[in-house]
Amino acid sequence: MENFPESSSKGTKRRRNEDSDAGNTSSLEDDLTFTDTSVALRIMRAQFPHIQKGSVEPFILKSQLYSSVKDRTQVDRELESLRRDKVLRLFKLNTGQDDHAVMFLDDYLNQIDRVVKRMEGKKVEEYEVFGWLKTHVLDSKLETGIEHQELCSLLSLGGKVKDSHISVLINAGVLTRQLIDPNMYWFSIPNIGSHLKGIVQGRKEIISLLSRRRYKEMMLSSLEKKRLRTSPLDVRFHLRDLIGSGHLRTDQAPTGLIIRVSKD
Repeated sequence: MENFPESSSKGTKRRRNEDSDAGNTSSLEDDLTFTDTSVALRIMRAQFPHIQKGSVEPFILKSQLYSSVKDRTQVDRELESLRRDKVLRLFKLNTGQDDHAVMFLDDYLNQIDRVVKRMEGKKVEEYEVFGWLKTHVLDSKLETGIEHQELCSLLSLGGKVKDSHISVLINAGVLTRQLIDPNMYWFSIPNIGSHLKGIVQGRKEIISLLSRRRYKEMMLSSLEKKRLRTSPLDVRFHLRDLIGSGHLRTDQAPTGLIIRVSKD
C-alpha cells in the first residue's frame, strides 16, 4: 500500500503539491477505477469540488471508493489500516444507513481549527476543549463514535470537564448525539451540513434525470457536463457515489462509457 505522509502541516503541504496535477480537468472515464484504495483516496481528494460557501475540507464517501476499487474487501482492509495508522478518520453520515465519509486526519484537524478561530472572538471560555479533544480524544479514540463517560474521561486529561464543554463541541459540529442512545455521540465534520443536503438532493436529481430518458441511460461524456441545480457538489462526485452504492451501473460502448440506472 502507498504510504501517506504523517499528519503534519509540512506533510499536508507536500501531499497537496503532489496532488495538484490530479485536479478536476480529466474526465471521470479516464480515472474511474484504481488498483488500490490509497491511490483512489489521493486522486479523489484532489478532485473534491471547490466550494466557497460553507467551506469544508475535502472528504471522500466510502461508496465512491467502492465504485473505483472493485474489491470491496480490499477497500475495507486498507481503510482500516490507514485508520489505525491515524492517517484518516471515518465518519457516519445521516444521509443513508450505510453512508460513511473519509477525511484525512490533518484535513480534519484543520477543519476544527477553523471553528476555533471563529469562536475566539465570541468570548467562549470553553473553547479550550478543542485542544483537549485533539490531544486526548482524537489521538486515542479512532472509532466513529464515543460514549459520554469515556468522552468526559479522556477530556479530563486536559482539564476539568463541564457540561458546557460538551455543548460547545456539539454546537461546533464536532459531535452529534446518536438518536438511538443519547449517551453516545458520533464524531462529525464541522460545516458539512449543506454538503450532506447536497449529497441527498444530488442523488435524486441524477437518478431523476436518467429515469426520464427512454432507456434510462446516458453517455458519461455528456452526463458529467451537466450542472446540478440542487447540489453544490459536482456530477463526478455524485456519479462515483451512485455507482459504488449500486444505484447506477456502467457499460462500455464503442463510443464510450454509458451510465445506466440499475434495475431493482
